[in-house]
Amino acid sequence: MKTSSSVAQLWPQISAALPASEDQFLLLFSDTVESSVLDLLKRSRRHLYSQTSNSSLSLNAQIVLDYSWEKLNTGTWRDVDKEWRRVYSYGCLFKVAALCRGGPSEDELRQAIRTCDMGLLMGAAIMDNILQVIVGILQSQFKKSCEDGDDQGQPEVKRMKTECPLVPVIREELAVPRVKCPSLESFKTNYLLPLKPVVLEGVIDHWPALNQHPWSIDYLRSVAGCRTVPVEVGSRYTDEEWSQTLLTVDEFIDRFISNEAKGLGYLAQHQLFDQIPELKEDIRFPDYCCLGEDDEDHITVNAWFGPGGTVSPLHQDPQQNFLAQVMTPQQHLCQFQTSSRHEHVELANQVEVESPDTQRFPEFSKAPYLECVLQPGDVLFIPVQHWHYIRSLELSFSVSFWWS
Repeated sequence: MKTSSSVAQLWPQISAALPASEDQFLLLFSDTVESSVLDLLKRSRRHLYSQTSNSSLSLNAQIVLDYSWEKLNTGTWRDVDKEWRRVYSYGCLFKVAALCRGGPSEDELRQAIRTCDMGLLMGAAIMDNILQVIVGILQSQFKKSCEDGDDQGQPEVKRMKTECPLVPVIREELAVPRVKCPSLESFKTNYLLPLKPVVLEGVIDHWPALNQHPWSIDYLRSVAGCRTVPVEVGSRYTDEEWSQTLLTVDEFIDRFISNEAKGLGYLAQHQLFDQIPELKEDIRFPDYCCLGEDDEDHITVNAWFGPGGTVSPLHQDPQQNFLAQVMTPQQHLCQFQTSSRHEHVELANQVEVESPDTQRFPEFSKAPYLECVLQPGDVLFIPVQHWHYIRSLELSFSVSFWWS
């Protein structure tokens, strides 16, 4: 990245988002955080507002990050004290400052964006979610730099291999019913209260993701390509070889979508829209969520993005679920009715739904079920605690809304 006026203005933009002085930059923690760590944070703060070299600020920030990372990875995630997540976020903030204060190179800008994302993924919100503000500034600069590079010629883009997926034939009596834009009262009476699945048609046609700028690989690259996200590696999370890793969206697309990869990668059950608000502007909450008990702030919105062949094994959701199909068909779903016949779903997530082991699960074939194939614009209502299984027939992007 060549030094330019826009790069020169990067630190003033970031600095403007910070407290105006060291005295206004508060560091308030409970006794959970040792005094030695608090001293490191205060020293980093002092370096931030002084002429101290970036290397000193970077060194202190890395010590904070390394120590808090150990705390985040000790025991189970639910037992991690939120104070250590806040410490980690402050470490990310100081590291970003060290990377950007002197006018970053292209590699340093990428590191700064990744560091912000790590804070957003692993840390806790600090200072009115300042990492979200800063990553927006950094991403804007990154896009400008990419556009400057485009003027000098585009690299050859590999064409994705496309195949016509084998779409399951669904018998009419086993198909999830489809309804076009039912009224709130009709949906509540006929599907919500009796907990019956249904495919809703026409209810998200107004989403920008489907019309104003339809989501595509190129669009996702332009909006989120440099952002770091968690990726599941393997066709399903019940497989022994399944693992998780962190990749940028560009790396994920290059490795698992644009090229023939040895394995499958899946960006699954990730709150991507909290991390990247630009994508959140392209979707809307389904109107039927208003029938729930919570406001929009308490609705969990997850992204599901991956190539054909990814599988969500048989499982239940803890809340009501609207699954919206956004980009490119298609997903095949099987739903099993919840009943008192628990023997049908015992050890359910170990069952290969489309080729069950009848000797190990002799009763499984008796479980009543419905199935469907989702097309872009379809929204499937999955009632709470209904067992369901999902397989992507081809490249797919879906959005789920969990609500009470």
